[in-house]
Amino acid sequence: MFTSALKSFSSNISANYTISSTPTADCGAWKVYDGKKKSTGRVVSIFVFERKSLDANAGGFGQRSSTSSMKKVHEEVTARVKKESNLLARLRHPSILELAEPIEDTRSGGLMFAAEPVTTSLAGLLHQKDDQEKAGGVAGRPSRFVVEDGNGQLRQRELEIDELEIQKGLLQVAQGLEFLHASAGLVHGNLTPDSIYINAKSDWKIAGLAFAGPSNTSDTPSNIYPISLSEALYHDPRLPRTLQLDVDYTSPDFVMDSNVSSAADMFSLGLVMLALYNSPHTSPLKTNSNIATYKKLFSSSSSAPSSANNYLLSRPLPNDLLNGVLARLITRIPGQRMTAHEFQQSQFFDNILVSSIRFLDSLPAKTAHEKSQFMRGFPRVLDQFPRPVLEKKVLPALLEETKDREILFLVLRNVFQIVKLLPSGRRAFVEKVIPMLRDTFPTAKDTSNEQDTAKEAGLVVVLDSMELIGRSCSGKGFKEAVLPIVRLGLESHTHSIVDKSLGCLPTIMALLDFSTIKHEVFPTVAAVFSKTSSLAIKIRGLQAFLIMCGGSPGNTEDFGNGLDGARQPSKTAKPSNNAVLDKYTIQEKIVPLLKAMKTKEPAVMMAALAVFRQVGKVADIEFLATECLPIVWGFSLGPLLNLTQFQEYMGLIKSLSSRIEDKQTRKLRELSSGSNATSSNDLMNMGSTDVIFGDGQDVGQNDFERLVLDRSTSKRGFEMLGDSFGSQPQRAESSRATAPAFSWSTPNRAPAHRDGNGASSVNSFGHPTNSNFQVSGTRTSLNNIAALKPMSPPNAGHGNSMANGSGPVNALQPSTLQSSPWSTSLSAPVAQAASRPSYGQTQPQFSIAPPPKSTSPYPQYSIAPPSTQKQSSIPAVQANGLIQPNQNKTGLDAYESLL
Repeated sequence: MFTSALKSFSSNISANYTISSTPTADCGAWKVYDGKKKSTGRVVSIFVFERKSLDANAGGFGQRSSTSSMKKVHEEVTARVKKESNLLARLRHPSILELAEPIEDTRSGGLMFAAEPVTTSLAGLLHQKDDQEKAGGVAGRPSRFVVEDGNGQLRQRELEIDELEIQKGLLQVAQGLEFLHASAGLVHGNLTPDSIYINAKSDWKIAGLAFAGPSNTSDTPSNIYPISLSEALYHDPRLPRTLQLDVDYTSPDFVMDSNVSSAADMFSLGLVMLALYNSPHTSPLKTNSNIATYKKLFSSSSSAPSSANNYLLSRPLPNDLLNGVLARLITRIPGQRMTAHEFQQSQFFDNILVSSIRFLDSLPAKTAHEKSQFMRGFPRVLDQFPRPVLEKKVLPALLEETKDREILFLVLRNVFQIVKLLPSGRRAFVEKVIPMLRDTFPTAKDTSNEQDTAKEAGLVVVLDSMELIGRSCSGKGFKEAVLPIVRLGLESHTHSIVDKSLGCLPTIMALLDFSTIKHEVFPTVAAVFSKTSSLAIKIRGLQAFLIMCGGSPGNTEDFGNGLDGARQPSKTAKPSNNAVLDKYTIQEKIVPLLKAMKTKEPAVMMAALAVFRQVGKVADIEFLATECLPIVWGFSLGPLLNLTQFQEYMGLIKSLSSRIEDKQTRKLRELSSGSNATSSNDLMNMGSTDVIFGDGQDVGQNDFERLVLDRSTSKRGFEMLGDSFGSQPQRAESSRATAPAFSWSTPNRAPAHRDGNGASSVNSFGHPTNSNFQVSGTRTSLNNIAALKPMSPPNAGHGNSMANGSGPVNALQPSTLQSSPWSTSLSAPVAQAASRPSYGQTQPQFSIAPPPKSTSPYPQYSIAPPSTQKQSSIPAVQANGLIQPNQNKTGLDAYESLL
């Protein structure tokens, strides 16, 4: 509706301001809209007077009212409205409504002007309070008074008019009246709740100057016409009530004496005070705009308001008003009334809170010493102020004083205390305090080397209040507005500021995301840590690293006496923060910084111990073993550490070592359980035939007997030293390795002849086997047979026990010769066999002597050493164990020569 009306307006205000579509308040005859200037963003209130409001009231008298009379009425109303705005443009006072744009005519007859932001009028506030009291019943509508608080929660709107707010408002109105009476030489003439506006700072402002004029006794020349009481007191039913003189708040000087003086405004001020304490909040005079009724009320002392009848109120009045204030305002004799200046000095305003408000209003005119004294004592009384007064009046006034650098730190102390006291402190901080902080602490690089001590003092206050700031804004707002201030403190040249900035990290970590911590916070902290020479900042930096690794300065562990390495979490340990650095940054950035530390002070060493303890929970065991433990060992040997501190280091070393051992043991155990790995002992064992021949299968007792006795029930192709072992039917599920070929092996085998027992009478070499040869012993594998070693030459003094058949049966062992290449260990051939997967290449050849013919059931036999090319043959061994001279016979001929 109003938007379409604005389109018809042709004004500078509608072109240069953005205006809301719905009104926010009704102040007298004006509808108030929120507006903002397009060029500067200045917030204002747009006051609009609509002509149709006159037509609506005149509709019932359309036939009796002539066109000429209505035109005259419209002209009178337009003149009053313009007079009011013109006087506002001329009068400049903190208690007078401030005009932003003068009044403008439009083609449709509408009028508008722009003024400072206004929330409501005093009459509107009192009406809302009455509605809220009525809404307390069963049939009420309390939802009309539900608003959103600073934390986004719905709550009941608080419309209680606090005593201090009343005192503050009346004091401001009295200051405005004093200005009108003494300086401007004017009488307001119609001081009512409708003519008192309340701005965004909760200040009361005087407006409604349509009936203002000079007093009858004024000698000051003025171009403003005096008030015509005959016209003002006439009530025209065709006009809105708000455009006429309100008789219920009029002084008897106007009605009964026809006298225009400043004392009449003081009587009206007394009636406004009675309305503030009345229920409902209206004037105690009920005249219905009838002059006769008004005169009748004042004709009798019982019907006129006085102290005898409690001024016609239904509620008791405060003693401060009853004792000497209202009696000197609500009086029939003008000379007995207080002036506006005397009213300000009355007992009604004699309290510390009102005096503080008055001093705060005049703060710009005070000296630096007076400002400092006031700011130092102001925190003692802040908690006594009503919260709306703190938010709307005190806080904005203090923020204006942050421009004075000499008292900046004192002002900020009071600002943060107010934010802490306010229920809607979060909203107040975001909307009012953060913009001030941005202007006060610009983050641009300061090229000058001069130290601004006043600014640094204010920065210290901000850093001390970081926990409150963290609770009062979101993570995004903190990152954009507050984090640059913290970084400014970290880059300061003053150690105390850097120390406090590092101390803010617990709050910062809880509000910022991982990317911001890693790329913005950590590099700055690391630079400060590496460059500083202050031990206190070193310790603060280590505590910062501890937090970034996921720990907490209070999260320590008890290692007992430091010798057992048993760890018990501290009862006061705090949960670690989730927003920590990644493992790579911890291992590659933080640990090298600790390693590069040169100081060995115990306090620094113990702070580093806490960091290493937290790193031990995050880092890999390989990194702990190769990087961390050497550093911790070096730190533990610091010359300045005492016994207790050294034991704490030892506790960490044992704890880390235990962790490394446990994980590595578990890892190797898992690997060994999933694979048949060859041990180093097997590789060094010469009896490992599976290494030499490529066979890893187990050979039992029966297989061993078939091997040495050549008893096979079927032609299996099992040749001990032939071309291949062949596959055993009972072991068909496992694959066999091909046996190596020997130079002396017979390529064509003679047919096997079976004896009566079914055993083959011809061995693989084509010679008869010794059927009487038996090997006693338990079933074993070839891997468990002792290494093949050459036998030592028989001692001449003792003889050969095995040759006589009297010695025990030994494991298969090659003879050991001092002058033979076999005298060395066979580990080299074994290693070569293990490293070469194929036997296609030339391999050392072995010659095996058959069992000697002896009467012993267990004849001894030995294996000739391998013959290598380009070397003389290994001496043959007789059955009696004697070594014969070296003969140039190889293969089967060498073997037959032994028989």
